[in-house]
Amino acid sequence: MEPEAGGPMTVGPPSGRQRRRLALAGVPGLVAKGRDFTRRALRDWGWAETETSEDTLLVVSELLTNASLHAHGCRELVLTADATSLRIEVHDGMTTLPVPSRAPQRGVPGSRGLFIVERLSDCWGTHTYEAGKAVWAEIAASRLA
Repeated sequence: MEPEAGGPMTVGPPSGRQRRRLALAGVPGLVAKGRDFTRRALRDWGWAETETSEDTLLVVSELLTNASLHAHGCRELVLTADATSLRIEVHDGMTTLPVPSRAPQRGVPGSRGLFIVERLSDCWGTHTYEAGKAVWAEIAASRLA
């Protein structure tokens, strides 16, 4: 786990903008590794042990699981934090955009991932690039403090 700029990691609320990246292509147990990576970042930034930090871990789990199940795997998890928000991005190798279900149906498994992401984050979306896409979610820093 290294900051993007290559300098030392800081501990405490993000001053300026901080980015952490975790490569996950071909990594077994990537959901658990992504959650652990996120948990450490939240702790370092002073955003651990709150209800919203637990929600954040669930958002990470859902985004990683969706990439694994529907986009042939996850390439990278990127966390970007500043004084206003935490942005979670999961990169995969497909340009096909996810289509959220209207609302999950009782008793029918699946189709809840993006519904959960939408409910727990302040906003979410996607962006494509040549080799794939990123599905992202943002959570206000004020909710994490």
